Amino acid sequence: MSEFSTTDQQTLDSKTVQASGAPLFDDKGYTSSAWLQNMDMTPYDYPYINQLLVQGYRYWLQQSNGISWISEEYTAVFNFTGVRVAGREEDDDEDLELVERCCISREMEVSQRKLRDGSLAFVYMVPILCRNYKREPFAALRFTRPAQHFVSNQDALLVASLHFRSCFYSKFEYIFMEDILGMQNRSEREGRRRSILFQIVKRMHDKIDVEGVLDEVFGSIAYLFPHVDITLYMSQDRHSRNPQVKPLLLHERDEDVCVRAFMKGQMAVNEPAPQDEITEIGIPLRGKQGVYGVFHMILPAGADSMEKVDVELIAMMADTAGTAFENAKLLEQSNVLIHELRLINELVQRLNQSLKLNEIFEFAVQELLKMFIADFCCIVQLDQDGSCFRVMSSNVESLKLESYPREGGFAGLICKTGEPVIVSDYRKDGNISSRFMDTTDSQSLMAVPMKNRGTPRGVILLSSKLPHFFSYDNYKMLQMLAPHIGLAVTNAMLHAEVRRLANMDMLTGLYVRHYVDRIIQEHQEKDFCGSLILVDIDQFKQVNDTYGHQTGDEILKSVSNIVRSATRDEDVCARWGGEELAIYLPQLGVQQALGYAEKIRSCVQHETNPQVTVSCGIAEWNWLDEQISIESLFYRADMALYEAKNEGRNRIVIDHVGDM
Repeated sequence: MSEFSTTDQQTLDSKTVQASGAPLFDDKGYTSSAWLQNMDMTPYDYPYINQLLVQGYRYWLQQSNGISWISEEYTAVFNFTGVRVAGREEDDDEDLELVERCCISREMEVSQRKLRDGSLAFVYMVPILCRNYKREPFAALRFTRPAQHFVSNQDALLVASLHFRSCFYSKFEYIFMEDILGMQNRSEREGRRRSILFQIVKRMHDKIDVEGVLDEVFGSIAYLFPHVDITLYMSQDRHSRNPQVKPLLLHERDEDVCVRAFMKGQMAVNEPAPQDEITEIGIPLRGKQGVYGVFHMILPAGADSMEKVDVELIAMMADTAGTAFENAKLLEQSNVLIHELRLINELVQRLNQSLKLNEIFEFAVQELLKMFIADFCCIVQLDQDGSCFRVMSSNVESLKLESYPREGGFAGLICKTGEPVIVSDYRKDGNISSRFMDTTDSQSLMAVPMKNRGTPRGVILLSSKLPHFFSYDNYKMLQMLAPHIGLAVTNAMLHAEVRRLANMDMLTGLYVRHYVDRIIQEHQEKDFCGSLILVDIDQFKQVNDTYGHQTGDEILKSVSNIVRSATRDEDVCARWGGEELAIYLPQLGVQQALGYAEKIRSCVQHETNPQVTVSCGIAEWNWLDEQISIESLFYRADMALYEAKNEGRNRIVIDHVGDM
């Protein structure tokens, strides 16, 4: 036996058909439910029929209204163990003995006793037998009559007990039928629930985006349970357009139902008094990889309690939503990763298109600003000796070409630790003072190192004027981009170094001849004049023969150092070949070049050991010349040098064409 819901009661009261759909009565007036009369209890049901005995007893009293000796004052009903379940209480021990006797004999037992009020009375205990063929006793009915009202005709008592049994079985059949209809209704509701759940699951898995899955969950629960107030508390850093999605702040919510559901990964229910009224439920949104959030549901005041199957249905929906959410999130992350890889690939390709360092820095700044929608970007790099940072590129004009101490700001911290930094609110954190942040009045910052062979040699800084602007995904992506930018910078630097070495004479440290040719050609295309000095060490073969080639090399390096120190930074000094050197002086005439040549000749004569001398030939060009070419300039300088050699060496000769 079991209790049934109000819905099932209404269903039973309103329907006059069987579960099969056939009418309860046929045309002849005979009941088609006569099979109920063959339904009976078994001894296994006896421990659970107390409530049914009480209902039958109340119904019996109601049906016997008007019979004075059939009332709660003169009657009582006992179960098969002798326990009184309804009616007037008297002597329990004597009642138990009477119940045992009448159940064994299956006959009415009579006893005379003194009642609690001191009066004498006759007690009649009548067994109530099952209606099956075994006719086993399952209860007993007690009648109490005053001694002066002795019942001589006991048939009336037997009739009354049979009437009680009829009332009992009436309730039994009613509840049995109610139970069948309830099972049918529950089965139908379960079928509808499963159909609804199937449709919901199908729609959820049709969604390929996270927002679509969440909208489907909220819409389905609102359709099935419109009185339920539901909120999803997400444990991840996710911005949702749905107002029902909020962040789950564990430290603020303490030990409430949402925290319990999230920490245990199981549904948590808050059941205040009365215990059968569910007012607050926390159901985790979980997938195979973890718990992503908690559905928090609240029943409004005065709402009907949710049935257990309803809660289970919502829990199944939440599990389905967790799987669909996880799949959509994985797809979203895959798309983001593909997008990031495409961006990285495009950035690397465009970075590798140029081997000029300045172009790489400028391009990197522009692309990073566009990629992360940042307000400001700055790339700094340690100088050659590693003592300070130099701003290589920035969209902040006041910071370009600036230098900063190595130990200062976020760049100093990153180069010291080798770890990236993200700052959500610079004004609140305030642990490190940064000129970049102060100059740009920024509040959010991402800064990552650019490493060379595992050692930080530069820093990329991106900032925004808004607090909490950069997400963790932005932070991770910038960390992925930094090595590629650093590699492009390293390649450009290596390329520049290779070009420098290719243009350098390894012995003297001066440029080689073809480099001077290119430089002179570039200057002749844009300048109005220039001069060329050819320097030749006098009797250099004799030095090699006397002191050896090693000493000869040292003499050559000494003369080269004198030439380099005696000229300007913009002048180009090169080894012309053997012991001959060339010096090109942009935008200087022969008279100005003569001063530099004399300085070189004098320093070589007095500063070399063993002492050597040099001869110099000077030629110039200007925009008035009929023919301007590198070959002509070198030829005239070489002729002047040849003349200096013939005139006795250790002297300077100016090209005669230049004098004219």
